[in-house]
Amino acid sequence: MKEIYFKLFPSLREHLKKELLGCDKVLDLGCGKNSPIQYCDVKYSVGVDVFYPYIKESRKKRIHNKYIIADIRKISFKYKFFDAVLLLDVLEHLPKKDGIKLLQKVEYFCKKKIIVYTPNGFLKQAEYDGNPFQKHISGWYVEDFKKLGFKVYGINGFKFFRTYRAELKYKPKIFWQVLCDLSQKIAWRYPKIAFQLFAVKYL
Repeated sequence: MKEIYFKLFPSLREHLKKELLGCDKVLDLGCGKNSPIQYCDVKYSVGVDVFYPYIKESRKKRIHNKYIIADIRKISFKYKFFDAVLLLDVLEHLPKKDGIKLLQKVEYFCKKKIIVYTPNGFLKQAEYDGNPFQKHISGWYVEDFKKLGFKVYGINGFKFFRTYRAELKYKPKIFWQVLCDLSQKIAWRYPKIAFQLFAVKYL
């Protein structure tokens, strides 16, 4: 039943699986402790994060082949070394100017596509997990990505269904989760009304 449900109402995981088909080498910037790349068929991946406890936990799960503890704004790799670069729940933690520079920079070592997942607009969030880098600093909009050459889609349903840390606003949660999933069909095509944005730049 779950498989049927996810096919009807695909999550970030499902969209990521589809986009990473044919991508053998993937760079996961700001990989965190539980990256959804673990559910994708990727032969080789590198996870980069500045917060060591997240790297430690991700390493225990063997999500990536290699790990780098570093500020993602300062890393560098060989020209077109990776097929895809991921920035999932990352850009909102950087100043807008730094985020734009980073998106431009990663094109140098990315061959096929850059994939971004971020809240639609500014979503207030304080630090947690003892991680000061969890605080949200910037908000990103459909127009921001289109100006940079990305195709933009909406994800996680209508924006007004969710609140702090993507939690559903209303109860009972099961009922509202189904409504939110149903709204995803519309939000995907009209990202301006979606809770989060899924943006892809094809190189």
